[in-house]
Amino acid sequence: MVLILSKRKWPLVLSATIVALAIAATIAVIVLNQKLTRYVESDASRLQLENETAKGLHFPAGRYAPIRRTGFLTAVSDGFHAENGRKAMTSIDARGLTAKFNPWGVLLRRWQFSDLHIQGGSVGIQTYEPKPEPNPAKPWFFIFLPDRVYLSHVRSDTADVTWHFRNRKAGFFATRLLITPHGRDFEYQATGGTLKMAPVPELQLRRTHLLITKKLLSLYQLELIPKEKTDGFIRAEGTAGTGQDRSVDFKFSFDRVPISDWLPADWKNHFTGLASGNAHWTGKNPKQESSIAQASLHLLDVRINQLPLLQELAAISKKPSLDHLELTDCSAEMEWTYPKAEVKNISIEDKGVFRIEGSVLVNHQSLGGSIELGVAREYLDWLAEAEELFPKRRDGYLWTTVHLSGTIQRPSQDLSPRVIDALKESPTALLGALLRQLSEWSKNLFD
Repeated sequence: MVLILSKRKWPLVLSATIVALAIAATIAVIVLNQKLTRYVESDASRLQLENETAKGLHFPAGRYAPIRRTGFLTAVSDGFHAENGRKAMTSIDARGLTAKFNPWGVLLRRWQFSDLHIQGGSVGIQTYEPKPEPNPAKPWFFIFLPDRVYLSHVRSDTADVTWHFRNRKAGFFATRLLITPHGRDFEYQATGGTLKMAPVPELQLRRTHLLITKKLLSLYQLELIPKEKTDGFIRAEGTAGTGQDRSVDFKFSFDRVPISDWLPADWKNHFTGLASGNAHWTGKNPKQESSIAQASLHLLDVRINQLPLLQELAAISKKPSLDHLELTDCSAEMEWTYPKAEVKNISIEDKGVFRIEGSVLVNHQSLGGSIELGVAREYLDWLAEAEELFPKRRDGYLWTTVHLSGTIQRPSQDLSPRVIDALKESPTALLGALLRQLSEWSKNLFD
């Protein structure tokens, strides 16, 4: 029997068919969505994702907190942890993860996440020597499955990027981090946060960009600013070999950096000023034994106040102004080829008071070299026969040559013995200097 429908019934039948198909499709989507949710949140799925993530980031293993699906292609987890990394990353501890899955990545045989957002965490990095990675046996159908995790980019609101320097933990702390893939390696970009790396004082990070591969660490940009509110900065760029070639080549520049933070604790209250200059460090490896460095330094607005040595000189010479020095010139250059270092073209002056010129040599711990010391005549009135100790006249100063010796820990010079001998030959001058010094000590004691 053939069922013949009138033209009036065709639209009704077509509409009913479309509705039925829509209902069936909706039910199928709901069922499949529920199954997909159960799979994504299952321990089996989490274990597989842990293995693939660890492999993609070159860790032996990793661990996710329970995963919760929040959208058709998005999921969240409270954290991911991995350690003992084999390449650039040594460890990772991420908190508050939100990931967006890109299903088209399956066609390229990878679990691809177009966006991974991290609320906070830490990453340990290192330079590394490439080593063969384990390659366990795989089933025959493996060729049809994704074989790695691919991250388009990783964003972290706050992160600690750490490494070890001189056997101590160092790094950028509380920085905003962006990690992007570079082949099988990763690029790191960070803004904000604090650099902590002893013996360097804490500095604020403005921005940095670096890449670590199996052959090279490339520092494209690093800009730091002092914690004090100044317009100063420190910038660096360079490369370091991470494979068989371990050579280093870095350039640094700095401008208007406060010097007080870089001085020993007992000097901080006595010196103020700003430093500018540059440095170039090279070597066949990062060890100091093979390093070569050149640097130049210029200090601005330098003030030296209430330094004990200056207080003693002020008391002996009856010149209170020596207790407060303002350097109108302070610069030097340095060349270092381990174990020797030469500080040359030294130029230090408080106009109208004194000037120092010359060079200093350091070999291991031994100290050598000589400097020319010029002092204005009025500041030598306390010293009888000052022209004999300072026999040369130039640029408004009396000059003498001071030879350096001893070690860095115990430096010596030959000027003090000559001054003492001159005072011995003039009992009146010696007694006056001793009385003035005794008066100053008594004043300090009772104050």
